[in-house]
Amino acid sequence: MNVKKIETKNLIKIAAVVFALFLCIHYWAGVANIFKAAFAAVLPLIIGTVIAYPLNILMSFFERHLLSKSDNKFIVRTRRGLSLALAFVALISVLTLIIALVVPQLTKCVKMLIDLIPGFLDAIVDKLDGLEFVPQDLIATLSKIDWQSKISGIISTVTSGVGSVMNVVVSTVSSVVSGVTTAVLAIIFAVYVLLSKDKLASQLKTLMKHYLPEKITQKINYVASVANDSFHKFIVAQCTEALILGLLCTIGMFILRLPYAAMIGAVTVVTAFIPVVGALLGGAIGAFLILMESPVKALIFLVFIILLQQIEGDLIYPKVVGNSMGLPSIWVLAAVTVGGGMFGVLGMLLSVPAASTIYRLVKNDVKLKDEAALKKELAESQQDETPEQQPQ
Repeated sequence: MNVKKIETKNLIKIAAVVFALFLCIHYWAGVANIFKAAFAAVLPLIIGTVIAYPLNILMSFFERHLLSKSDNKFIVRTRRGLSLALAFVALISVLTLIIALVVPQLTKCVKMLIDLIPGFLDAIVDKLDGLEFVPQDLIATLSKIDWQSKISGIISTVTSGVGSVMNVVVSTVSSVVSGVTTAVLAIIFAVYVLLSKDKLASQLKTLMKHYLPEKITQKINYVASVANDSFHKFIVAQCTEALILGLLCTIGMFILRLPYAAMIGAVTVVTAFIPVVGALLGGAIGAFLILMESPVKALIFLVFIILLQQIEGDLIYPKVVGNSMGLPSIWVLAAVTVGGGMFGVLGMLLSVPAASTIYRLVKNDVKLKDEAALKKELAESQQDETPEQQPQ
């Protein structure tokens, strides 16, 4: 009787799942809209959780090193809030410094590039004039064009003409308002998560204890612990390495008297977060900016950045990052390639710690199975030897 009841319950569950799948497939457009609306509703919470993770590293640092030894009652009561405030101040200060170093110089470079374009086009026309197969009437027409006024007219049209279109203005304003609202909600949620992280962790453990088997709970905690360790080490190591690389780039450019030292150093700090190709990307951007001012200095910068890249790869990265990720170099390259191909820059950033987590989980599982097999072989060998060692 019990067997029939169990079979009936299972059949009902299977039928319900199949019917739900049929509805999803048959009414996919409506289901997709529901999923989109649900994702848009929870997007601020997802972004807030993502923001909370690196902020928690900074907040924990301040809690351990700056405020942990204080006996002041006010600090004891507000230690977590003060640590969170210091974490926000530190993060905003770094972002403000990078923007202050990059934006003015980048604006100057763009203006310089716009000023150089007319001369570059005139030089192309002169080169075409020396070619026999180019019609002379085309050369005469191109020579009469005032490239400076044409470029100024294009810029004026882009900046003023597009801005006068009402639909574009409304769309831009609505997008900005939506983005700002999402960002504010995400930051508020991140603050709540960080201030009550111990309580949330306790509630999550209670739910898992009551609704999941003990073995599954242990596996989830183990995987979460390995993933947290991998992502934590990656963030700390990449921040340290990026800061060192940016400082060395800036100091070296000042010594070599190359232009845009502070800006290119700040760009190098940002691009260095991308594993493997980040420093090369920053070097390419810097070389292009310097090339507009002096080709010789651009060549000097390329030689310098290549040497710096070698030092970074042979000394800085192994010492700072080292084997903290526990991932061989070939798998780092594979993870960056696959992650970048599938999800772009975000995939390149997250692929290394994700691959490190999978690698460590598989490695630990293989090690446990080998140890279990070895223990089993030792036990069997001891059982085989025991009868022979017994006295007759």
